[in-house]
Amino acid sequence: MNFKLSEEQSMLKESVSRFIRERYDFGMRKEVMKLSEGYSRDCWATFAELGWLSIPFADEYGGFDGTIEDVAVVMEEMGRGIIVEPYIPTVVMFGQLLSLSRNELLKSEYIPKIIDGSCLGAFAFLERQARYEVTDIKTTGTLQGDHFRVNGEKSVVFNGGNADVIAITVRTGGQQCDRHGVTVLLVQSDTPGIETTSYQMMDGQMAANMVFKDVLIPHSNVLGTVDAGTELVEAVIPLVILASSAEALGVMTVLNELTVNYAKTRSQFGTPISSFQVLQHRMVDNFMAVEQSRSMLYRGLCTYADEEAYDQNERLRSLHAMKVVIAKSAKTVGEEAVQIHGGMGMTDDLNIGHYLKRLISITTLFGDADFHQKRFNELSYKT
Repeated sequence: MNFKLSEEQSMLKESVSRFIRERYDFGMRKEVMKLSEGYSRDCWATFAELGWLSIPFADEYGGFDGTIEDVAVVMEEMGRGIIVEPYIPTVVMFGQLLSLSRNELLKSEYIPKIIDGSCLGAFAFLERQARYEVTDIKTTGTLQGDHFRVNGEKSVVFNGGNADVIAITVRTGGQQCDRHGVTVLLVQSDTPGIETTSYQMMDGQMAANMVFKDVLIPHSNVLGTVDAGTELVEAVIPLVILASSAEALGVMTVLNELTVNYAKTRSQFGTPISSFQVLQHRMVDNFMAVEQSRSMLYRGLCTYADEEAYDQNERLRSLHAMKVVIAKSAKTVGEEAVQIHGGMGMTDDLNIGHYLKRLISITTLFGDADFHQKRFNELSYKT
C-alpha cells in the first residue's frame, strides 16, 4: 500500500491548512458559532472558490472527479481546525447520495449548486427508536398517484435547519426494520408540512429534529430505486465513516500536540510536568494511539478503494476495524488531554474541551466502537 500523498493531494492539504492558520483560528471559530445559522456563509463561499466542495463529484457536473482519499485529506485538515461548516452533511452525505443515485435529472440540477456553494444539503436518516440501525424506520411514504405522502419524524438531522434540500429515508414497504421497503426521497426544505427545530450540538455543529406531516414529494424525486434504498444508503455510509474518521485523526493530532506543549510549559514543584515519568508514559500512549489511528485510517482508505484486490467482506471488515480503533483511541487521547491540562481543559475559553466534544460526536456517527466491533465479529466468524 502506498500511503504517500500525490502532488495534487499535497497541494490540497496545504490549501486547507493555510486557510485554518490564517483565517480560522480558535477565536474565529467561536465567533462563527455565535452566528444564528451556526456557520459562516463567507467561509462556505471560500470553500467553493477554492474548489473543496467539488472534490468528490464527477467532472461532467463541474467537479474535481476526486476520490474518498482526496476527501480524507481535506477532512483531516478540517479536523485540525474543528471547522463547524457543514462539509460532511452537504458534500459527503447528501452529495454522495445524489452522485450514487440513478436520478440524472436531480444530479444535473443539484450537484452544480453544491459545487458553487449555493445549495446546502442534509440527510434525514435517524429516528428516535433506531439508535444505529438505518433500516429501523417508522416514517412512511405512501404512493398516491405521482406523489409520495410522507408522515413521520427524523431526529438529529445534521445541518437540517440550514439545508435547502434534504434526502430522507421513508418506509414504502415491508415491516419497520426490514432491509427491503426503504426508499430515499429528495425534498425541498420549504415544502409545506415540514416542521424543523434547529439546535446547536455540544461540538458546535448544527442539527435539527424534523417532523413531516402529509408532505407531498414527487415520484420523480426518488434517489435510487423504490423499496431498494437501503443499498444506496449502505453505499454512502462507508464514505461518511472514512471522511469523519479522517477528521477525528486531525482532531487527535492537534490534541496530542497541544498536550505535549502544555506539559513542557506547566511547572509543578519547580520543574516542568513533562519531566514526570508517569506523564511521559501517558503522553507516549497518546502518541501511539494517534499513530495507530493513522495506520488504520490509511489501511481503511486503501482497502475500500481497491475493489479488485479486496472483496466486499474484507473491505467492510477493514472499515469496522478502523472505526473501533479510532473510537477507542479518540477516547484515550481526548480524556488524557483534559486530565493533563487539569480542570481548565473543559472550560470554553480553552480549545481542548472543544476538540474533545467534537471527538465524542464523531465516534458515535453511524455506530460507536461496540457497534462496529459486533459487526466486525459477525463478518469474521460467520458460519
